[in-house]
Amino acid sequence: MLEGIVRDSMTKQASKSLRKEGYLIANIYGKGVENIHAAFKRNDFIRTVKNKEEVAFDVKVDGNVLKVVVQEYQKHPVTSDLLHVDLMIAQPGVRATYKVPVTTEGTPKGLKNKGLFIYHTPRVAVKCTIENLPKSFHLVVDDLDTGDNILVRDLEMPAGVECFLDPRVPIAGVIKAK
Repeated sequence: MLEGIVRDSMTKQASKSLRKEGYLIANIYGKGVENIHAAFKRNDFIRTVKNKEEVAFDVKVDGNVLKVVVQEYQKHPVTSDLLHVDLMIAQPGVRATYKVPVTTEGTPKGLKNKGLFIYHTPRVAVKCTIENLPKSFHLVVDDLDTGDNILVRDLEMPAGVECFLDPRVPIAGVIKAK
């Protein structure tokens, strides 16, 4: 479980000193919950996010265990280091927006025809409760030929999950290489 500390000071100088010590600045928020200003060890946070199996994961801040979802993050424009992350508390029974990852299986037949497989949308935004949240959307791409796409309308949405993206938005496809 990822453990963090509560930030006492919100000044720019305090944030800089925490970053120098290897901490990642974070804000934790939720519906009807007071915001928590926290900091996590950067390397521990990255390791936890890479190894998680579901969209939501547990963090421990100030003795409280919270189930959170990464909503947004900021990177340094030059070095691409993580600077800040926004975590939303996944509350049971509360409908919220989550970004569900897309996984693929197989090799598209369009790759033999000088095509290039591309992810147009690696994460699909859905609105649901945490209980109905799918782990991922799994696509079989064996039948994709050059110029074919899998669209949002081709996804099978579980009960209680609503996608508010345009149904014509492509998720993955094979484009013709130049």
